[in-house]
Amino acid sequence: MYVLGIETSCDETGVAIYHSQKGLCSHLLHSQVDMHSEYGGVVPELASRDHIRKLAPLIKQCLKQSELTRQDIGGVAYTAGPGLMGALLAGAATARSLAWAWQVPAVAVHHMEGHLLAPMLEDNAPAFPFIALLISGGHTLLVEVEKIGCYRLLGESLDDAAGEAFDKTAKMLGLGYPGGPRLAELAEQGCARFKFPRPMTDRPGLDFSFSGLKTYTMNTLFATAQNARDKADIAYAFQTSVAETLSIKCRRALQQTGMKRLVIAGGVSANTRIREALQKMAQQERAQVFFPRLEFCTDNGAMIAYAGCQRLLAGQHQDAEIFARPRWPLAELPGI
Repeated sequence: MYVLGIETSCDETGVAIYHSQKGLCSHLLHSQVDMHSEYGGVVPELASRDHIRKLAPLIKQCLKQSELTRQDIGGVAYTAGPGLMGALLAGAATARSLAWAWQVPAVAVHHMEGHLLAPMLEDNAPAFPFIALLISGGHTLLVEVEKIGCYRLLGESLDDAAGEAFDKTAKMLGLGYPGGPRLAELAEQGCARFKFPRPMTDRPGLDFSFSGLKTYTMNTLFATAQNARDKADIAYAFQTSVAETLSIKCRRALQQTGMKRLVIAGGVSANTRIREALQKMAQQERAQVFFPRLEFCTDNGAMIAYAGCQRLLAGQHQDAEIFARPRWPLAELPGI
């Protein structure tokens, strides 16, 4: 079965086609970074309008690249949440309309489940069960995954997500938008001059908190001359603190559950230093660690097409309604 996947949760329009036997056929992504950078962050109304403009051309191009027609498509999957409501509705309305016109089932996909399953698109896909660390601009979650749809939340961020902390710290350093990649680039020029705290690692539990780290970073910045060297060293210290904090929490999760497989996904999983820290920890724990390829770390249609395909094969689909949930707990998803 060929499944068309549509991702419009925030500021990237992703479209892909996945086949249940052949795998990924094609995927396209349009980023709105240039449009939003003028404003220093995502403007929801502009994001929604741009999704509407870009979806139809991307879908046509994706079909052409796959050498398919609409008659070949057996189902449509779309991101229904969490995310920006207007952006979600743009994708949901398009997906539901296509499914109705093509007379095929449509299925709503949880955005974070898409990220969680993104490593399944790789040749060395992890086997179930495993621990998943989902790190993005809006979420930092540790999840025990028994199988698709069977998730147990182990820990989450109590305030800023890791990606959000990266973006806010980057803005503090005057790096602009998008902040995360720019901070990581600046950190490569820094050295271990400052020692930042590893938040919530001095107490038991698997929850995260990066708000205090952000404040500590700001106070350190104000105590320096705020020149290029100071900013690079602060970026280095901040990134190192986040990487080691994530590593400590993942080590605890592996030890507490006895798991030997760890999946890392979400936009922040593209960060090189975080990858290195988690790979080193996994090696010490004699565990396997799995990452999606870099292009599937950020939001994309391929992960939605894959997740939707699995649920459609299990007989799940949505009623003839436009379904979108800007807030949607992962634990509420039905199993397969």
